[in-house]
Amino acid sequence: MQRYFIEGPVPENRIVTITGDDAKHIAKVMRQEPGDRLIIVSEGKAFLSTILKAEFDVDVEVEEEFQTDVEMPKRVAIACGLPKGDKLELIAQKATELGMHALIPFAAERSIVKWDGSKSEKKRTRLQKIAKEAAEQSHRTHIPEIHNTHTFKQLMETAKSFDAVVVAYEEEAREQSRTRFAETLKSLYDKDSILFVFGPEGGISDTEVALLKESGALFTSLGPRILRTETAPLYALSAMSYEFE
Repeated sequence: MQRYFIEGPVPENRIVTITGDDAKHIAKVMRQEPGDRLIIVSEGKAFLSTILKAEFDVDVEVEEEFQTDVEMPKRVAIACGLPKGDKLELIAQKATELGMHALIPFAAERSIVKWDGSKSEKKRTRLQKIAKEAAEQSHRTHIPEIHNTHTFKQLMETAKSFDAVVVAYEEEAREQSRTRFAETLKSLYDKDSILFVFGPEGGISDTEVALLKESGALFTSLGPRILRTETAPLYALSAMSYEFE
């Protein structure tokens, strides 16, 4: 069954009206009709629901809760130095499928692309739509929040709210005595919220490395090979899923 997210709690009368693109998808793309069933997700809970009306807007009756345990047991946020092209769209989509809780783009010292105020909001809206669609497709009960673009200073402030900060550092991969990612993961068992930091194509600068180390962040390699900026977050989330789910 298809699933659709609604904002806020389920109303007392249990009737929800779905509008906009989701309504169009139900009525025009999926060609669903009154009596057909779907899943409504509200405030982290999924409910079996029945369509009452499928026209320009779609009315559904929310019924019993649909028990499901699909969310990663750790709240993992991904901070990515702004990459080139549409790489962040790929990260938003695939990382959502893999259990990401939030995405924080940041303007790294070595980021080639720059997002100004208006461009940043347009990009954020686009990424949020991608995350929503990916959450529906992968049957999640949480849509990852796509944050506004951070400066590095803002990222450092945001990092203080996490139980642990882990930095994927390519120089670690070149060391003979590198910190294995498996060992890093084992140190996170008592942490509920984790921020992973990934640099852009040019990597994290020496200044950024120094500030992150000073703040107590953990530095790790993701193995002996150097991964692309769009591959590294997906590798990390996959390993997290293997270790904790």
